Amino acid sequence: MYTGSKWQEKDPVLRDFDEQEILDSVSGALALREQIETVVDEIWDKGFDGIWFMGIGGTYASAMQAEVYMRGRSALPVYAENAAEFVTTGNRRFTPKSVVIMSSVSGETPEMISMAERVHEIGGRVFAFVDTPGSTLTGRNMQEYLITYPKNEQLKFYMVCNYLMYKNGEFDEYEDYCLNMEEYLAQALADTEKEADTWAAGFARRIADQLAERPDMPYYLIASGNQYGAAYSAGMCYWEEQFWIRTRVISCQEFFHGMLEVITRNTPVILYMGEDEQRPLAERVSRFLPKVCENYTIIDTGEFALYGIREEYRGSISHLVMRAVNNRIDAYLELYLRHPRTIRRYYHQFDY
Repeated sequence: MYTGSKWQEKDPVLRDFDEQEILDSVSGALALREQIETVVDEIWDKGFDGIWFMGIGGTYASAMQAEVYMRGRSALPVYAENAAEFVTTGNRRFTPKSVVIMSSVSGETPEMISMAERVHEIGGRVFAFVDTPGSTLTGRNMQEYLITYPKNEQLKFYMVCNYLMYKNGEFDEYEDYCLNMEEYLAQALADTEKEADTWAAGFARRIADQLAERPDMPYYLIASGNQYGAAYSAGMCYWEEQFWIRTRVISCQEFFHGMLEVITRNTPVILYMGEDEQRPLAERVSRFLPKVCENYTIIDTGEFALYGIREEYRGSISHLVMRAVNNRIDAYLELYLRHPRTIRRYYHQFDY
């Protein structure tokens, strides 16, 4: 007879980790550069009055990351819009000369289909990244420009951003940047998962212990810059949808205007720190938390080696590094919560 202990005596090593799959996936996305440049060249030549990154849920998180990335770097009119809000509310700034950049894994998300239809009613154009061939959003009437390649949504969006800025004379280092990423990014992200693995296993165990004692306590996720979209996605699309863990996500800049008053000694708080221009906002939160809380965690992308990535380019991939860390955390949460990530209570279980 065998009686299982609460946890294994020793954490497993690199659970659900396939280094070659990561290398192939990221390298394959980077190899889309020529296709992306061809599409952007056509968009540029036809002219536009706005570039709109639109999404829902996780794709909206990626849209916010793209917009904040370009906001301080480019004079181009770039916006992030929630697809469902666009369908119901519209936006008077969106015209027949506007272009939507969108992404969908399934190609069947109702809000994204409705958004594409509304865009075409207005007369705008759609550049779609769709993971699933043969899906509704790959239909000829759904978009003018289509690239089908799985995963790496955030990377694909940033590749569009970088070439747009290059076209606008705002990114002279574009070729050097691309070559640096093409040589080193895939291995750097795989190595990040390996570097984070032991810590992530212990962190997941601590969360599982806390949830056993306080299942209704929300986890507070705080971030800014391109990390805000990372936290937004992690909280909603992973912890809430996949693990049924309550979360609240807020930006570092808004943290000091409300949320700080509900943080106590035992409140579980996770601060995402990236390396882009909004890092000082996260640093301010990091200085505050130890004064009032002893149950906080700071995940700082600056602690990872990212071998080969040039120092001046690290901030532009901080959100990808954070996703690599979260991949490790999620792998162990699934184990220690005994909760397969594939099951859902309601999502796609019935019509709503």
